[in-house]
Amino acid sequence: MWFGSDESHYDRRFDRYGDRYDDRYDDRFDHDEEWHDPDDYWFVSRQPLAVFLFIVPMIAAYELGAHYINTGSAEPVRNGADYWLRSGLARFGLSQPWLLPAVLLGGLAVWQVFGRYRWRVSAGTLVGMLAESLAYGMCLVLIGEAQEKIFREFEPVPVSTPQAAIALPDSVDLTQAISFLGAGIYEEVLFRAALLPLCFVLFRTVASRRVAICLAVVVSSLLFSGAHYVGAAGDNFNVFGFVFRAIAGAVFAIVMVLRGFGISVGTHAAYDILVGILLPANLLETWLSGGS
Repeated sequence: MWFGSDESHYDRRFDRYGDRYDDRYDDRFDHDEEWHDPDDYWFVSRQPLAVFLFIVPMIAAYELGAHYINTGSAEPVRNGADYWLRSGLARFGLSQPWLLPAVLLGGLAVWQVFGRYRWRVSAGTLVGMLAESLAYGMCLVLIGEAQEKIFREFEPVPVSTPQAAIALPDSVDLTQAISFLGAGIYEEVLFRAALLPLCFVLFRTVASRRVAICLAVVVSSLLFSGAHYVGAAGDNFNVFGFVFRAIAGAVFAIVMVLRGFGISVGTHAAYDILVGILLPANLLETWLSGGS
């Protein structure tokens, strides 16, 4: 990982099948250096094969849904970040609809091969990644509710917590669900997998690694929030929405740094689906107030 993770370094203590200890690597470790259990969930869930298997169903559902579901126009439904990424590729004559997901999955496959990670992920790991994503998504819902209560003391706020997905016009529930999956995937590709490390590299030239990470999280989160107000489908600017989306961007970035790309994708998609579809307006507030 670009933050200096030693995951693959530790994992090479096991052979390619992950079953046999290889003592050739003993002399590469200091006695006080941390060793990772290759079956540890917190370790395996960050690895590219686990990320690949975790996001493939989301990519398949989004790409198939975006291809077949229309919103009254001739264009397939696409998340805003997806549209931007495809537009960038199209400038170089790369407009094949399968290219963007192929690049993403191909990049994970290359990372898996050259990182020499084990080719084994348990079903329990994938279930754990889903549960962890839902937990973080629900935490973000609660953060939005807390922010709303604070902002009410100063100015009117929207009746519901803002979605983190870059908006699409004239969408209905099924279209929104498909778009939210796309947001989880391609907004994380754009803002966390691309912009976040780019900011880190720039700030690393003038600051320590820890400071550079913090600055990268802040700047990428502000840009993420601002992107929701760009273009014809962008929201009307309001302070509450901007602040919350910046906080959401920071949460996704911190999850990316600490838990990896797969969990950040899952957290983003889970949050958007929770607030956009599964939680009716004021349901959470009623629950928090004890049903009064």
